Amino acid sequence: MTSRRLLTSLETEPIDELAFDGPLSLDSPELERLFIAIAQNAAERRATGQEGHPWHSIKLIRQARLGALRLPKEQGGSGLSLRELFQVLIRLAEADPDVAHILRAHYLLTDEFLSAPASALRNERLQRVAAGQLFGNAYTELSSKPVGHYEFETRLSVDGAGFRLNGSKYFSTGTLYADWVYVTAALEDGTPVGVVIPTDRIGIRILDDWDGIGQKYTGSGTTLFDNVRVEAEEVIRRDTANQFNALAQLFLYGVIAGILRSVVTDAVALLHSRSRTFSHAAASQPSQDPQLLQVVGELSSSAFAAEAIVLAAADTLDQAFISRVDGEVNPQLGHESSLRAAQAKVSLDALALHATSLLFEVGGSSATRQSAHLDRHWRNVRTLASHNPSLYKARAIGDYEVNGRELPRNAYF
Repeated sequence: MTSRRLLTSLETEPIDELAFDGPLSLDSPELERLFIAIAQNAAERRATGQEGHPWHSIKLIRQARLGALRLPKEQGGSGLSLRELFQVLIRLAEADPDVAHILRAHYLLTDEFLSAPASALRNERLQRVAAGQLFGNAYTELSSKPVGHYEFETRLSVDGAGFRLNGSKYFSTGTLYADWVYVTAALEDGTPVGVVIPTDRIGIRILDDWDGIGQKYTGSGTTLFDNVRVEAEEVIRRDTANQFNALAQLFLYGVIAGILRSVVTDAVALLHSRSRTFSHAAASQPSQDPQLLQVVGELSSSAFAAEAIVLAAADTLDQAFISRVDGEVNPQLGHESSLRAAQAKVSLDALALHATSLLFEVGGSSATRQSAHLDRHWRNVRTLASHNPSLYKARAIGDYEVNGRELPRNAYF
């Protein structure tokens, strides 16, 4: 589906209720209608002048069991490859980048569960994914420790046969909307562990205090844990020191690729909405002005390039994930996937920020009205691109090319 088709659907097909029969396939009509409904909800929230949280869209995603795209069909999922998942992600981000971003931790954790050793608890978690339940994250802490080190101030202390969890997390994207949350913490001896617990457990407080300039309704604020009971089987003990995290990094650029599709849609709509132009313009109608048409052509080409780069990097992720043995990927394939994800970031940050600024050349000063909401694209891209500075990624890539030094093995590669 092209951006133009999504625009036409928004104008002609109001959708109030959706019915889903089983997991969605990549080319199912239900998936198409889900994208349209989510885009409509985003447009309606913008029209109020205050936007607001995408609760309705998240409800539809649960109903559609969109979170089960990666589960094998025999486990109640859609059986999509990572490349196919990114095709869905890009179109979801075109409809609403907040909603796409909200699901980041969910898809990361789903693959963690799929690669975990067989157990009754693993099966239970996968069954919850198949049923449409969503998982959020509580990874990051605002502390003096260097970003990327697996040293956590959040503590998991022994309490009888179980534990007690205490601490504070930030950038908890998606957790506001989730049924479950994955929390990183440290045992009393400093050993890093993970905890998967329901978000409604006593002692958990999820604050809606994210105040970023973009991705405003992702719920990326603070999550507090005050003496939260954790059972022994809810603790995941694993070595994170040598793990590449390319899926988490590339996910952000799937969202950016979707935003650039939306930029093309808005540029076309903006040109068609203009009834006048400058006396010194190259044509009397903006839609016939060769200079403005060139801008739209550049925007369209940028969107195509972004999508192609992301999907090419997703192919390397597929190869790495297929290589997994006991949950561990082949080191060479893991490094290759991290390298491609880093290259995608370095390439797309500049391209996307330029495109979201170039959009305003199509509309002039009237396009800067707050009611037009066109600044949201730049703000969203700037926020996503700021997760991990490009200069550090570019340096690491250069060090690998020149000196053969592998990329760092941490959560940011």
